Amino acid sequence: MSSKTLPSLFIGLMTGTSVDGIDAVLASIGDNYFSLVSTLSQPIPASLRGEILDLCQPGGNEIDRAGSASLQLAQHYASTCQALLSQADIAPEEIHAIGCHGQTVRHRPQIPGFSVQLGCPDTLAVKTNIPVVSNFRNKDIALGGQGAPLVPPFHRQLFARPDQRIAVVNIGGMANVTLLENDHLIGGFDTGPGNVLMDSWVQHHHQQPYDRNGDWAASTQPDLALLNSLLNDPYFRLPPPKSTGREHFSPDWLNRTLANHRLTASAVQSTLAELTARSISDVLADFQPDQVLICGGGAHNRHLLERLQTLLNTSVTSTAEQGLEPDWVEAAAFAWLAWARMEDKPGNAPVVTGASREAILGQITLP
Repeated sequence: MSSKTLPSLFIGLMTGTSVDGIDAVLASIGDNYFSLVSTLSQPIPASLRGEILDLCQPGGNEIDRAGSASLQLAQHYASTCQALLSQADIAPEEIHAIGCHGQTVRHRPQIPGFSVQLGCPDTLAVKTNIPVVSNFRNKDIALGGQGAPLVPPFHRQLFARPDQRIAVVNIGGMANVTLLENDHLIGGFDTGPGNVLMDSWVQHHHQQPYDRNGDWAASTQPDLALLNSLLNDPYFRLPPPKSTGREHFSPDWLNRTLANHRLTASAVQSTLAELTARSISDVLADFQPDQVLICGGGAHNRHLLERLQTLLNTSVTSTAEQGLEPDWVEAAAFAWLAWARMEDKPGNAPVVTGASREAILGQITLP
């Protein structure tokens, strides 16, 4: 084995659409090798979370506000990395690079497209004294792609199996699917809202961060008229490649439709859970997977998983069944993408994003 293929240590950082915390993983990565060494999740202060969520929609004085939030977020990324290394008893100089996706506040993939993430890589590199790989999306967009989803190549690396059709479903704020046939990645795209609308609704009505186990949604039946109105959104009929975010599926989007319906809060929550389940199951019907692996926060929503099991009539399990806990899959993916960048390996999958070719993704920022 040459030195180039020897595993190296990488950190992966992820703050998803829900902006509920920073997930960090320390991983040993090499050619066809991936092993988690340590994991850590840290909360994001409520004031910073609120500012980030506000910046996800157009507003006044955006540049100054975004600049300040980007610096603050980078400082929290750095302290999370330091805590992770302390927990693992590993020195910064042993880390090859940090893969930092940053916090998306605009994702506009339509040509001419762009994607904007907060989290200053210079601040993170200087504070940790570790090289940082960031800005993973815009090269793919420059090549005519969506710049998302980026995790399917990592899903293929970890979860593809010979003679099996496997769908990996990441249910974070948004939901995306990866389609694996035998050892091949044959597609992947954002299906629409994952937890984002359910979380927003339960926060508004019960001041809770999320609907634990989906119990509130399971307490009543979904309203079919509202469900059909929501599913009538043109995004669900778009062919892949496609990606989306809070810019589209926001509380305002929901409220515009709710104006035409008079429902209890619990019926709305049940309908939002059904919207997530249906928008995922509808796109997987033709693929007919042998197995569905769930990752992201939605893997803890028992009601949602039961609905997917019923709708798909196939095995629906957590990625933990394949050796990687669902909460760490996305952060692990960005550690892997940082490894790919440092090894000058392509990070995108044109069959997923629609880019004109494979490309090395991410920009390296040295301390």
